[in-house]
Amino acid sequence: MTAPTFAGNDPRILIRLDGDKTAYLPGEVLSGECSLDRAVAPQVRRLKVSVLWRTEGKGDEASAVHHAQDIPAEQDAQLDPYGTWRFQTQLPPSPLSYEGFLLKIGWYVRAEAILVDGQTRGAEIGFRLGEVAPPDPGAA
Repeated sequence: MTAPTFAGNDPRILIRLDGDKTAYLPGEVLSGECSLDRAVAPQVRRLKVSVLWRTEGKGDEASAVHHAQDIPAEQDAQLDPYGTWRFQTQLPPSPLSYEGFLLKIGWYVRAEAILVDGQTRGAEIGFRLGEVAPPDPGAA
């Protein structure tokens, strides 16, 4: 499954990882919460939270969604502007985060707010999965 294109971070959508962690091991549980700024919440129909990875660098870029959940507003009403929505997933064994010369693999939590007029706003934060040593510049 390919992740949708994402452009920019909307500061009105807040994502927080439990324990403010930035690195996880395969199999570990990643959890956190999303909330909306009161200014944007009345315009939101649904909130989608995804955990995904993507590659960047030379060659074809790839991405995939590992976990996704959809938080709809009840009975076509807007989301509670004071609400906080939890997410949780067990992380897979791969692909591991990697910062190479030609290829980078990054993991992200993304929150997308779908507005009543059909527009989408989003925010994402990155984290590391696994412990892969950076490449040795002298080995090339």
